[in-house]
Amino acid sequence: MLVRVGNSKDVAKGQMRVFDVAGTKVNVASADGHLYAFDDTCTHQGCSLASGELDGTTVTCACHGSEFDVTSGAVLGGPAERPVRSRVVQALGEDLLVEA
Repeated sequence: MLVRVGNSKDVAKGQMRVFDVAGTKVNVASADGHLYAFDDTCTHQGCSLASGELDGTTVTCACHGSEFDVTSGAVLGGPAERPVRSRVVQALGEDLLVEA
C-alpha cells in the first residue's frame, strides 16, 4: 500500500529527506533524476542514514562508513552486512507516495 508522505517537491535533487511511514522512518533520496525510498536505519548499528552523505546513488552512513545503493538497498561497503529495506516510491502530480 502506498501512503502520501508529502509533496513531491519536498526532496531536492541530490538530497535526502526522512518521512514517517506508518511508524517507520523512511529516507527518500533524489538521485540521477529518480526518487528512491529505503529504511533510514543503517543495518550495522542503527544510525540514521539521513545524517550520512549521498553521492550519486550511494549513501554513506556517518557513524561507521557503511555504504548502500539507494536503488536497491544493497550493501556496497561494510561494516554493514545486511541491506536496508528498499521501498516503492512514486511522485503522482505533487503527491509523494511511499510504500508502507
